[in-house]
Amino acid sequence: MAVSYNLIQSMQRRVNDNPALVHRGRFVSLVFLLGIDERDFLVTIERGRITDIAPRELATSSGCFTIRAQASTWLEHWKPVPVRDYHDLFSMLPRDLARIDGNLLPLMQNLQYFKDVLASVREPGVCNAAV
Repeated sequence: MAVSYNLIQSMQRRVNDNPALVHRGRFVSLVFLLGIDERDFLVTIERGRITDIAPRELATSSGCFTIRAQASTWLEHWKPVPVRDYHDLFSMLPRDLARIDGNLLPLMQNLQYFKDVLASVREPGVCNAAV
């Protein structure tokens, strides 16, 4: 299964169009790396708004922290009603479905914001168009 770049880009619109989510992240300004299979995307956030999502071009480009999982895991996470262990970022960790590394302080300080950013792609019919 593959995750389309359009699906990843939809995260930016969905987050920025959600005033409550932008407000929750109003103190977040950073870049984090979202890993999907062997592809990495740099997600730039400024005051709760995603200003850019770009494929990582250089191995030396990195973010504050990295959240990485297989495409099949992300696609399951983004279903309207994910199955158990795929429904939440921290449910995926003990099952080795996802990995997080780097400076975890900003992630933990804004945990609900980042969980909601990752789940923002979750909407009926979205994942079906991506595979």
